[in-house]
Amino acid sequence: MRLLIERKPVKVYPDPKRVIARFFFNGDQRAIDVVKHVMSLSDVEVFGIISPLLQEYSKRHRNITKILTRHCKKVKHCIEDAGFDYEDLEKYHRLLIGSYFTHEYSIESAAFFNPSIVDDPDQSDLVEGERRVIISFRAVGEGHISSVVFRRALIDRNNDITVIPAGNYIDEAEVIKNAVYNKKLFLKKGADSKIQVEVLDEVGVQLEDKFDYATLRKIILDSKNLQEEDMKKLEYDKILWLSDTYHEISFSRDTDISDRVIFPISEFERKGIEDARFVRFVKEDGSIVYYATYTAFDGAMIMPKLLQTTDFYDFKISPLHGVGAQNKNLALFPRKINGKYAMMSRIDGCNNYLMYSDKLTVWDNPVKLQTPKYPWEFIQIGNCGSPIETEAGWLVITHGVGPMRRYCLGASLFDLDDPSIEIGRLREPLVIPNNDEREGYVPNVLYSCGSIIHNGELIIPYGLSDYCSSFAGVALDVLLERLKNPDGL
Repeated sequence: MRLLIERKPVKVYPDPKRVIARFFFNGDQRAIDVVKHVMSLSDVEVFGIISPLLQEYSKRHRNITKILTRHCKKVKHCIEDAGFDYEDLEKYHRLLIGSYFTHEYSIESAAFFNPSIVDDPDQSDLVEGERRVIISFRAVGEGHISSVVFRRALIDRNNDITVIPAGNYIDEAEVIKNAVYNKKLFLKKGADSKIQVEVLDEVGVQLEDKFDYATLRKIILDSKNLQEEDMKKLEYDKILWLSDTYHEISFSRDTDISDRVIFPISEFERKGIEDARFVRFVKEDGSIVYYATYTAFDGAMIMPKLLQTTDFYDFKISPLHGVGAQNKNLALFPRKINGKYAMMSRIDGCNNYLMYSDKLTVWDNPVKLQTPKYPWEFIQIGNCGSPIETEAGWLVITHGVGPMRRYCLGASLFDLDDPSIEIGRLREPLVIPNNDEREGYVPNVLYSCGSIIHNGELIIPYGLSDYCSSFAGVALDVLLERLKNPDGL
């Protein structure tokens, strides 16, 4: 017999009006032609075109002039190849040129799903029983490109949820490439990414054990210039793309949490940043840091990566290494266990695994933890976010895939001191797609990337058929009792 759950009367839908202004480029020759066309216009004509554009798009973007100026600078080499000095361009000419290399991208035009939920670092000005949370979502736009976006929400003393409406603007972060790379790990990740071994070896002999982006970039460009074959040059480009997977990003302090989008930056994630699992991690000294594991996808290959932040303004991003950092579904435990970091994974695409590490970014020796057991999970079982610590054990919300590729949510309980010990698992799903939830971008799929406990209730945000998101709740004591005695129907 399935447990009674409460579906909250709240749904969060994709909003196609949520757009970012991205760089648009169709190749050097076409860019040169565009620059020549613009530069043939009189000053009056240039102002007559750019002035109404600025008035129109300033209502859609926080600082459209800054964006257009930045995009103009990106084609500086084409401006100079067209016979003009970039530094001598008038302000309105720069803005107009930049506008021809800008397009709007609707980050939520297709779907808004797979949420995770954590405490907001700011819990001020609340009354007893209230809690402020941050919810991350996977937003999908044109071309099935996924990004990470956020909403703030308030859970009241009755566990009713109010999702705060999004702001009027969306901002991408400033990318900061100041990482110091470990040569051994970097080259190993390059090999895992199918970059030619001989190219990696050639670059590797020129690198110190620790190196920075500027050093790598100079070596790559010098080596690439010696090559005549385009396919060989591409291998050097791939190494630079790999370096882009290590970076920091920073959002302006005048942005609301709903204004911030983490959009693919590296070529190795150009097709999407998928299913971020955020967790509030308590360090051994009691300080708090938020981590999120996610899957970077380039259209053919996936790369597990890690986000790190303390304030949701500044994020450090790095790839995950090791035999255990494969496939999807990596979920970090919210604290160390017996002095080691602990992670759940699904390295073979079918079963749940457990692994430990002394280093947050290196994961080896995964041990199989769970295999499909019941008919609703015969195809695969995986986690739906980081384990949640309770007095009874580690509570893990799982997903199971059964007949007709239907995704349902389940739950399991593991020993606090030794999570390799499964205390219990629900025989029946906790949440299954009902008739109002089964239609969408991908039918018959319920999925979550992280839950939270509040006022004695487990609150599960979940995606509905990969289209929009909602929430379900279940009494924690009832759920734990069933997990400790799964056969006691």
